[in-house]
Amino acid sequence: MVDQDKSMTLVSHLEELRKRIIWIILFFVVALVVGFMLTDPVIRYFTDELKAKGVTFNVFRLSDALRVYMQFAFAIGITLSLPFALYQIWRFVAPGLTKRERKATIWFIPFAFILFLLGVSFAYFILFPMVVTFLSNISKQLGVVEVYGIAQYFSFMLNIVIPFGIVFELPVVVVFLTRLGIITPKLLIKIRKLAYFVLIIVAVTITPPEPMSDILVSVPLILLYEISIMLSKVASKKRQQALEEI
Repeated sequence: MVDQDKSMTLVSHLEELRKRIIWIILFFVVALVVGFMLTDPVIRYFTDELKAKGVTFNVFRLSDALRVYMQFAFAIGITLSLPFALYQIWRFVAPGLTKRERKATIWFIPFAFILFLLGVSFAYFILFPMVVTFLSNISKQLGVVEVYGIAQYFSFMLNIVIPFGIVFELPVVVVFLTRLGIITPKLLIKIRKLAYFVLIIVAVTITPPEPMSDILVSVPLILLYEISIMLSKVASKKRQQALEEI
């Protein structure tokens, strides 16, 4: 009988998860349509800004223009649907939380979205220009003419900007998992050296091979981890207080 109850509970959880995933997909489709509507002015904004700096874009394949439209539409769609996706994830885990925990964790959604935008902004305004300048200097040293392909340029940009936005959500993810009891501050402190090593490797990998660039990216990532530890301690204390009151 107990096994049957566990089986029914598992089935109900899977059904709930399926429903949440379907809602996320449907909302993303709507956001994707909006993304296609916004893509043209967004692309023109970036291209006009670069044309003012003397950059001329080229199309090397017939499908390049369509590829750029699709990439920006998906990037805009992901950005617009992120808060809704986070809300659906919260709704999925909310039944297992106390009333106080539900009130506390609902605030993770706007904070996660804000951190995502901060990460994207940091990558676009600080990291990406450093990478472009470094690569342009190499081209000048080689004495070659720089010819920008629009698909290649924006693919390179989005591959840096979007992942960095996701990385900046580390503090919110850590706090959320701490409130759920999945991770603890002690665990984060225990793996601190390993985390530093991984973060520095990430920073060195995505930046030009020069010390200043590595430092400018490594420091924010390490600070994010330290902030995550401090927030995890606060979240752990609140979780412990909530368990004692039950």
